[in-house]
This record gives sequence, structure tokens and C-alpha cells, in this order.
Amino acid sequence: MFLIVGLGNPKKQYANTRHNLGFRVVEMLASRLKSNPPVSRHRSLLTEIEYTGKKMILAQPLTYMNRSGLAVQEIVSNYRLDLDRILIIYDDLDLPPGTIRLRKKGGGGGHRGVQSIIEALGTEEFSRLKIGIGKPPPGLEPSEYVLQPWLEDQDLIGPALLKASGAVLSFVTDGLETAMNNYNRDLSSPQ
Repeated sequence: MFLIVGLGNPKKQYANTRHNLGFRVVEMLASRLKSNPPVSRHRSLLTEIEYTGKKMILAQPLTYMNRSGLAVQEIVSNYRLDLDRILIIYDDLDLPPGTIRLRKKGGGGGHRGVQSIIEALGTEEFSRLKIGIGKPPPGLEPSEYVLQPWLEDQDLIGPALLKASGAVLSFVTDGLETAMNNYNRDLSSPQ
């Protein structure tokens, strides 16, 4: 079984912010795979689904971004999941807007949601799918920037989410290395 976690904040006021791109990828996957509505369990909205014979849990933590680790750790413990079958999806300030990048492991990179997961699991050894949102303009704090709606570069959102959902399915069916080879090619455009 695979765990696909999209990071974000649960209230409607955050729905279209840069920080909720992880939630949006999970929602796109659920729609694309025609899943049942999610249920509230383990501090998350969860959807269990099968794709090409492989079982997946799509999760959106309800703990708010900075406490995402609480939900992820609870899901991992209850389902007894292996770390190599976990993929965390989130926004990244260091990537150009609309690009995506898969990584095998790494630190939190200043992302509090990812740092919370590292602390809760006690390891950096889990896969990530980062979606670029670019740097904030001068004078705007990153914490404010990520919570603003992504109004500029609107034309990049749809293709980035579609590409990210394809990368998730490749991760599940082909493995991380193949997914990285197929989706990490061009960091300058959303393809």
C-alpha cells in the first residue's frame, strides 16, 4: 500500500493559496481516479483507492501545515506503512513557478510542514514531490507569500497539477527512480 500525502491547510480561506498545492494534487488524483468521497480519519481526509492493482491512500492532513507530522505519523503507524511507499507533496519556494521535482529524501528546506513530518517520523528518508511557487517579491515575508492566492502565473497551475498527478501515478506504478527520470527533466517550465 502507498501513502500519498498532499500538504495544505484545511479551511476554505486557504483553498487557492500557494501553500495548498499538495491538497490540490490529491484532489486532482481523486477526481482523475473517480474515487469515493474522502473520510475523516487519523487527523486527515483519507481516500483509499486502487490503481493498476496497487492500493493507495490519498491523504490531506487536517492538522494545519505546521503540524502535518502528527497526521502522517498516525497514518503510517495505523497502516504499518514502509517509508519507501510514502510520497509527500508540497509547495517549494526554491523552484520556479509551475515546475515539479521528485526527490528521494532530504531535509525540511525551511518548509515547516515537511519539518514536522521529519520530526514525527524521526527520519528524512521519505520521498517528496515539490511544486515550485518561486520566491516572494521583495518586502513580502515567505510566510505571507505562501498563504496568498496564486493569482499571477495562473496559466502554470493547471499544467503543474496535471504533471504532478502523473508523477504520483508513475511513482506508484514504476517506482521513484523511473518517475524521477521521467518528471525531473526540465526545471525551467511545467512541460
